[in-house]
Amino acid sequence: MVHQYKNNGYNIVLDVNSGMVHVVDELAYDIIGLFEQKNREEIKQEMLEKYSQAENLALLQGDSEEELTVDGLGAEIDAVYDSIVQMKEEGNLFTDDIYEEYIDGFKSRETVVKALCLHIAHDCNLACRYCFAEEGEYHGRRALMTYEVGKQALDFLIANSGNRRNLEVDFFGGEPLMNFQVVKDLVKYGREQEKIHNKNFRFTLTTNGVLLNDDIMEFANKEMANVVLSIDGRKEVHDHMRPFRNGAGSYDMIVPKFQKVAESRNQTNYYVRGTFTRNNLDFADDVKQFVDLGFKQISVEPVVAQPEEDYSIREEDLPKIMDEYDRLARYIVDCRKEGKWFNFFHFMMDLSGGPCVAKRLSGCGSGTEYLAVTPWGDIYPCHQFVGEEDYLMGNVFEGIKRTDLREEFKCSNVYSKPKCKDCFSKFYCSGGCAANSYKFHGQINDAYDIGCEMQRKRVECAIMIKAAEAEMAE
Repeated sequence: MVHQYKNNGYNIVLDVNSGMVHVVDELAYDIIGLFEQKNREEIKQEMLEKYSQAENLALLQGDSEEELTVDGLGAEIDAVYDSIVQMKEEGNLFTDDIYEEYIDGFKSRETVVKALCLHIAHDCNLACRYCFAEEGEYHGRRALMTYEVGKQALDFLIANSGNRRNLEVDFFGGEPLMNFQVVKDLVKYGREQEKIHNKNFRFTLTTNGVLLNDDIMEFANKEMANVVLSIDGRKEVHDHMRPFRNGAGSYDMIVPKFQKVAESRNQTNYYVRGTFTRNNLDFADDVKQFVDLGFKQISVEPVVAQPEEDYSIREEDLPKIMDEYDRLARYIVDCRKEGKWFNFFHFMMDLSGGPCVAKRLSGCGSGTEYLAVTPWGDIYPCHQFVGEEDYLMGNVFEGIKRTDLREEFKCSNVYSKPKCKDCFSKFYCSGGCAANSYKFHGQINDAYDIGCEMQRKRVECAIMIKAAEAEMAE
């Protein structure tokens, strides 16, 4: 499978199954587009008809000092065609999909748990309008996780992690800093268990920043491998969507704290995470605001909400969103050219190695490798399933009871989802979010269509940025 597109002046060809990216001229772009539909002579005739026109011949010649004549065009077409044939033979273009054959073996692998999302607090000091956690309550009662439940959760993780040494634990909410003493106690317990069981815990913390102080920052910088700082962008955007329960905005309180966190962590191992909604479809301006505030690690993600919500993203918003991703990608390229550097999470891509086979097939690992734990110890496939009783898998004291759910998630992959099979970005999103599929279609083997459109655009922009960086390096 080959995906072709034009972006910011680049003609880009992605060979989906190999992950190879080719930046080509107009002639090669056109020939590749016809390669599987027509034979050599048909393609040559069509290219001769198109590029023998003076304006198209000039376009093909570009900045070359050597004039390209109509007579020389045929030889050029032959040379490009031969190069494409060679790339195909070498496995760099029009490659076969070798991954589907891994599915049976992958599904039969022993399930090991490598990450837990600990809902340390089903309570919050903000009242974010789009919060899927219902202001921290997750469709249920407010609660704080006890040390005993958290300790058992870490024991469950160790016991179910097999030979895996590196384990991840995210302190999540609501607002986890409302239960900070338990966070500290669990980190201490985890460090003690590392030595006993030859494990290595990677702790992370997600916070709205209201309760941040110097002592918490010092602890986080010592113990947290990553810190996620929730802020939505410009002051008017943030204060509208992330107010206190009395309606007052939180922007002015948290921004100086977040700036201090970023600097204290040497601008690494954190990111500011925003959510854009229908109210700020010009979200590139929010990213620019983060850059102006000095942040280097940035994520702004689309809200996922049902259409009846006034802030939800709808199909008619997609053209504006696509333009905005293009605008943001151009801004990033311009910053790179000026020597200004920052990461935008959704445009981060490794083209040298690409996603491993396991990630291509399993995605985030929800329901199998990654699980969420409520304050009272119930286990769900991920934080977005918490409160959906049909997906209650067990608890940390008795283990996984619904092994059928675990098998359902293990068997969910890009080949079990009809919408993914012919999608060029399937190996980058690995089938998308199971929770979003469930929320919009009532099953995990579908796909959130609006999210898919945005994901495809993000992949295109990310590849274009890599092409621009390669050109700058020449």
